[in-house]
Amino acid sequence: MEDHDPKEPVQLRKLFIGGLSFETTDDSLREHFEKWGTLKNFVIMKDPQTKLSRSFGFVTYSCVEQVDAAMCAQPHKVDKHVLEPKRSISKEKYVKPGVHLTVKKIFVGGVKEHTEEYNLRYYFEKYGKIETIEVMEDRQSGKNRGFAFVTFDDHDTVDKIFVQKYHTINEHNCEVKMALSKQEMQSTGSHNVEVDLVILQIVE
Repeated sequence: MEDHDPKEPVQLRKLFIGGLSFETTDDSLREHFEKWGTLKNFVIMKDPQTKLSRSFGFVTYSCVEQVDAAMCAQPHKVDKHVLEPKRSISKEKYVKPGVHLTVKKIFVGGVKEHTEEYNLRYYFEKYGKIETIEVMEDRQSGKNRGFAFVTFDDHDTVDKIFVQKYHTINEHNCEVKMALSKQEMQSTGSHNVEVDLVILQIVE
């Protein structure tokens, strides 16, 4: 059983590592990623029948700060293969549209009526550099429509936000989703009406 700070759940300290070479071993994976911190766990996923690598694995650090350091050190290369690390997604979010894509824009739902752009900036800038914030308003009344879009300069910032379960902005719980283009939505095969509405707001 892992010993860790309860304030930093395992999910937030875990990285999915894609693009592994078939030659990469647990030891070479560990040797590479322990440069950025103490690894509590590391594993290369293998086919149960052939025992061959499935070309991906996971590493778990002792704290989130070390995960951030590893992600800032990209690109990562092991056994001549450029790796594709992403923050590990919980099982409940694993089936949601776009979780496997590299997205720099988020949809924020449940935004309180009196929430302004500066409230969103104050909350989200701790995760990474913000490029734009759009608080959507009704064209006729000018009132807040209850949702917004925030664009960052790095897709890892979006992943960092997405893996966190709750977001309280202006004393109100908000829902965060990855904001996808029509093409990205089509690639996920999603027909979720609520998310489709989000797309229309992006492209129109």
